[in-house]
Amino acid sequence: QVRVVESGGGLVQAGGSLRLSCAASRSIFSINSMGWYRQAPGKQRELVATITSGGSTNYADVVKGRFTISRDNAKNTVYLQMNSLKPEDTAVYYCNVYEDISGLKYAYWGQGTQVTVSS
Repeated sequence: QVRVVESGGGLVQAGGSLRLSCAASRSIFSINSMGWYRQAPGKQRELVATITSGGSTNYADVVKGRFTISRDNAKNTVYLQMNSLKPEDTAVYYCNVYEDISGLKYAYWGQGTQVTVSS
């Protein structure tokens, strides 16, 4: 089992930047994939970005070129650097951990961190 805690959210003006952190309760070295999802009021949760254990990344089209996901295995932490923020980026951002252990799949979620972008 893995527990994750997000931090770094807050209020920022449009065009500004924030860096979110997702700290895991144990080593993330062998975790298949970690990522960030977000959910705006009245909308479904959506993928923002993911990063695999090998360092491959995937981004939603709406954040490509503005957001960067990275991981620090030594600190058991995944980051989401968000630049050029827009009001439509306002949402609760959740960290996700995905593990496939001998065919058994596990997913863990954090409690979320609020990001609010003012126009």
